[in-house]
Amino acid sequence: MTASLATPARYRDAFGVPEFRTLFSLQTLQVGGDSVRTIALSVQTYRLTGSSMAAALVFAAGMLPYVIGGALLLSLADRLPARRLLTGYHLLRFAVTAVLAAGGLPLPAVLGLLVAVGLFAPVGGATVQARLPVLLPGDGYVLGRSLFTMTTAGAQIAGQAAGGLLLAALSPAGALWLAAAGAALAAVLAHVRLPDVPPAVHASSGVARETLRINRLLLGRRTTRGLLLAAWLPISLSVGAEGLAVPYAAASGSPNAAGVLLSAAAAGMFAGNVAAGRWIPPAARERLTLPLAMLTGAPLLLFAFEPGLPAACALMAAGTSGLGYELTVQRRLVDAVPAEIRGQALGLSNSGLMTGQAAGIGAAGALGEFLAPGRVMALCGAATLAACLFLVRHLR
Repeated sequence: MTASLATPARYRDAFGVPEFRTLFSLQTLQVGGDSVRTIALSVQTYRLTGSSMAAALVFAAGMLPYVIGGALLLSLADRLPARRLLTGYHLLRFAVTAVLAAGGLPLPAVLGLLVAVGLFAPVGGATVQARLPVLLPGDGYVLGRSLFTMTTAGAQIAGQAAGGLLLAALSPAGALWLAAAGAALAAVLAHVRLPDVPPAVHASSGVARETLRINRLLLGRRTTRGLLLAAWLPISLSVGAEGLAVPYAAASGSPNAAGVLLSAAAAGMFAGNVAAGRWIPPAARERLTLPLAMLTGAPLLLFAFEPGLPAACALMAAGTSGLGYELTVQRRLVDAVPAEIRGQALGLSNSGLMTGQAAGIGAAGALGEFLAPGRVMALCGAATLAACLFLVRHLR
């Protein structure tokens, strides 16, 4: 254990770094603004088309191309200066949101614009994540990442709530114009407040070719492959249980309780990140990585007995509180890769996690067609524990 890692970081240390404050503000503006845009655009599309499928396509269009951007564009995070890339990314968000707010586009054009933003989303995220280990060395990185995780969840919830209030007071177009203004503010902040830091590496080949080459390198090395799988599998397998919150609540006779179950899961994740990022000493956090990872699945086993709502909420919160294990895994990944490909490594981790969660929820939903929701949720827990045992070398 290094000295820098042995000393717990503090929130005031992280927020005392000007560039971190700017990146934190950009993240909050992006997540909140994108949440408002998604809700407003989904409502607008449903009103215009009367089609639930069209509204669902609009809702998911920004996430669907994430895996493509992660596979072909991630090397941009290490090849372009962070200020230029983030300014350009938020300008793209502004331009797309403003065009959507103006209205009059057919559905295929709307989907195309959302896909364009979604392709570059993993690059923007990777650029931000690559700066954190530089700005917050040692245990500061763990605290900074936990802050981003908590704030992303909070901004998402606040953005969705604000979107609902805005739609009650304004038209969908008005809410979209406000989201566009938030994207414009983010672009200005990125250009004015971020330092002009040179890129980690200079371009020597095409973006897609370089991205594929480094992805193969990361997945080909035993250490980095194991850490990536450790970041992906326990979360992707356990999150399937959240995808069954609605049918579980309906089967228990309380169809409106799904929101309570999901809120309990969000609260557990928030508390787990606070504890792992700030209150658990670094040395203890290292030792607790495997137990915390197993905690994401163990409580789900009890859903086989179909507990009532209070017990189900407690089990969901207990399980998601273990998600703080990922902070240690991400720190180990940062240490395991050279600085010149750190952005792509963290971007690949995030892209794989999003893809894995979508696959986990889809697989759990498919099983739910044949088995009771509680049984499927218990299977999610068992699969999570099996994955943790398979990856024990990288989680200890």
